[in-house]
Amino acid sequence: MACAPVHRARVLPTPWAGIHACELDSARHFPRHWHATHGFGVLDDGAQQSASGRGAVEAFAGDVISSHPGEVHDGRPLGSPSRRWRMLYVEPDCMRDLLAPPDADRAGDLAIVRPVIQDPRLATALRQLFLRLDQARPGDGVDGMACDEALARATHCLSAHVEHAPSVRDADVNLAQVRDRLAADLLAPPTLAELAEQAGLSRYQLLRRFERAHGVPPHAWLLMQRAEEARRLIRQGLALADAAAATGFADQSHLGRVFLRQFGFTPGAWRAAMAQSPGVRHPG
Repeated sequence: MACAPVHRARVLPTPWAGIHACELDSARHFPRHWHATHGFGVLDDGAQQSASGRGAVEAFAGDVISSHPGEVHDGRPLGSPSRRWRMLYVEPDCMRDLLAPPDADRAGDLAIVRPVIQDPRLATALRQLFLRLDQARPGDGVDGMACDEALARATHCLSAHVEHAPSVRDADVNLAQVRDRLAADLLAPPTLAELAEQAGLSRYQLLRRFERAHGVPPHAWLLMQRAEEARRLIRQGLALADAAAATGFADQSHLGRVFLRQFGFTPGAWRAAMAQSPGVRHPG
């Protein structure tokens, strides 16, 4: 009987609302998935090959890796059995607060320009940030300020690799409305026929165009959206079984399988980290 691939994940509490961190040491092949957050971090050991919304990429130890909200990506080890990396995940509103000047228009979306970045200064700043988070004592004001400073240095270095995302093209508006309807109806989603009628397309046309725009078909996108909503509810203190029921999962086990596949850690690990993370500091 084959052994399961090595997979170790730890969620790092942070002192900020809307930001969480995790470290992973994994031989697992992650299937195509997306996050509602910006993600950026450091590949500490090994190498990784992945598909992203910006093409197939390879990353090696010391590289900075990233994804932006809604970007479908996957990941697998390259040249060795496993790889080890640390990531910071930032909600879009927090990202704007961190990177936009105080007098700037914050209405637009931001995107990190490349999924793999060779920038030793940024990588060093991120390592220092993760070290601060790992050593911080929950609720300690001095440690919280040290984390604030490390976050400011890291995001300053990151700003050289960030740009405003392009505006949505007219041809994508109907697909965006379809996506928004799916997100609004997690428990009683519309049928493919209803979505196609809304978009003015045949069911097959909708299926192909949605998958081309979002990287996965509507049913897979809906399942990932349910996981993101469950993550939000657990962060607010809802019990795991209640979060599963509230987001349309068959049971807590079903939520656990999807959660692990999408985020790399279990709902229980997420709940435990949120219990240690007061999330009262403003990151910007």
